[in-house]
Amino acid sequence: MKAMIIGMILTILSAQAMAQQSGAEQELLQLSKDKWQWMADKNVDKLATLFNEKAKFVHMSGTWKKDEELEIIKTGSIWYKKADVHDVAVEMFDNTAIVWSRISLQAVVRGSEVTTEFTVTEVYKKQKSSWSMLALTFSSVRDTHVIKH
Repeated sequence: MKAMIIGMILTILSAQAMAQQSGAEQELLQLSKDKWQWMADKNVDKLATLFNEKAKFVHMSGTWKKDEELEIIKTGSIWYKKADVHDVAVEMFDNTAIVWSRISLQAVVRGSEVTTEFTVTEVYKKQKSSWSMLALTFSSVRDTHVIKH
């Protein structure tokens, strides 16, 4: 009888932990989606709250800190018009999470409109009750959707 009660308690605790984890994963998926919209809208106020003070942003042409990234978005030096997210995965590590995405990014870069395939890595850390972005890395993808034998 004791073993059965202990088993039931462990099952309940395990289910609660999984529900919390999937809740956190869902929260991060929504936050990542919101971030793409804020970037498209050039909403630097929301992004300034999301981006950690020590955050790094790695692009094909360089690496920037928070203030530089916000200035690039604000001025439209890079305008992230639309990110079509094809695949996304979240990995949790205690209060840190990584979001991996495969995207097609429509952007205007220095006045030229481009569409580029990227694998994007976002690193977040839970601070108090909200998530803070520590890093955003764009890696270009070549030969997308082509299977090589």
